[in-house]
Amino acid sequence: MSHFRFLDDSPGSTARRFIISGAIWFFVATVVGLVAATELVAPDLVGARGLLFPRIRPVHVNTNVFGFLSMLLVGCILYAVCRLSRAPLYSEKLGNLAMWIWNFATLAGLITIPMGFTQSHEYAEYVFPIDVAIVVALVMLTYLVFRTLARRTEHLLYVTSWYAVGAFVATLIVYFLGNVMWHAKTGALTGMNDAEWSWFYAHNIFGTWITPLALGLSYFWIPRESDNPLYSHALSLLGFWPYFAFYLQVGTHHLIEAPAQPWLKLIAEINSVGLLIPVYAFLTNQWLTLRGRWWKVPDSVVLKFIFAGTVMYFFTSTEGSLEALPSFQRIAHFTNVTVGHAHLGLLGFSGFIACGAGYGVLREMYGEIWSERLAHLQYWLMLIGIGGFTFVLTAVGLLQGSAWRNGETVYRVLPEIFPFYIERAALGCFIVTGAAIQVYNYVRTAQAHRQRSERALYAVDDTAIALRREAEVAGD
Repeated sequence: MSHFRFLDDSPGSTARRFIISGAIWFFVATVVGLVAATELVAPDLVGARGLLFPRIRPVHVNTNVFGFLSMLLVGCILYAVCRLSRAPLYSEKLGNLAMWIWNFATLAGLITIPMGFTQSHEYAEYVFPIDVAIVVALVMLTYLVFRTLARRTEHLLYVTSWYAVGAFVATLIVYFLGNVMWHAKTGALTGMNDAEWSWFYAHNIFGTWITPLALGLSYFWIPRESDNPLYSHALSLLGFWPYFAFYLQVGTHHLIEAPAQPWLKLIAEINSVGLLIPVYAFLTNQWLTLRGRWWKVPDSVVLKFIFAGTVMYFFTSTEGSLEALPSFQRIAHFTNVTVGHAHLGLLGFSGFIACGAGYGVLREMYGEIWSERLAHLQYWLMLIGIGGFTFVLTAVGLLQGSAWRNGETVYRVLPEIFPFYIERAALGCFIVTGAAIQVYNYVRTAQAHRQRSERALYAVDDTAIALRREAEVAGD
């Protein structure tokens, strides 16, 4: 019988453990999010201070970003880099150690934030010791990626590997700077400098970390699942280099109505609109790769998830550029439009790609997914949930913004938006159910493989015993 090993050195163990950990954190994060959404409908439901909305909302956000998306995407990208390099991961033990450190950091954040230990910055709530743990894990993973690529036997460096290298290197810098780690006590600067610095980080944790990993996996799986070569190498170049050039300074578009530096606002607005160039180049490349193979999308659960993720990338990126314009911000900013946009980008675009890529990796590792039917059911539950979420939150946000712009006070608007909050909580149940299905399906897929391996091992043992007995009888 196989035994659990803390630092497993078997091939693929790092990717597998990252993927399954990400699925578990997905379920945890969505349950916390459902509790938060329910509190908006029934504020007196929870009396414990640590479970009140202002504390569990950052738990929900950070667990999604660093638990669910980071771990699932990292596991899938490590698998893709190895396959594209035609080389095993440089050190499975080092990868396993990074995985345990990352899990520890996410768990520590889940515990400390409700206790009131926080740096009070968007997506940077984790306190200094947790930041150190994440940076250490990032250094390990970056080292693994570079050493694996250095050992590759495939000369061509495919676009997925570009995004992997860009994500790990840029995030190491962005995370250290954005969390102001040289000010360990506060993790913050002062005044408007702090606001500008904070949004530089908050936007780039998506722009240099979550999004590049998701884009790289889309480049890996869409040609693979459609049995078509990538449509255009030139478009992949146009989608990669301008992306990193434009994205690094768009965060200030969250501060257009604040006394930020005018030149920073102008750069952020221009870059936000300029981002549409690499976004549309990427989408054109992905969708034209599917030419003549569109019939495969409904049949392949991997392709179904990832294609839906690219469609949501179109909507969230277009909306993001629109939200950077002052004329639109006057209505949409500080409303639920921004909340809906964040959910569409995180759970819709990158979340769908992460879920689909996870199914693809486990299927290739183990030969089959435990239940294709459950995987398709999860897809529809999540699609209904995130589609409804986006529509409801955008509608309520425009209602809020229009009312405030016409001089209505907050308390007079609250009764009008209350039914939308009920719908929001109800739609969250679809997402939580989908997350539960994913955990079950991933774990059963891995368990079924282990059981098959053990049965094969016992069969070999039984054969050896029988042969030995025959030999003994013959000797007698």
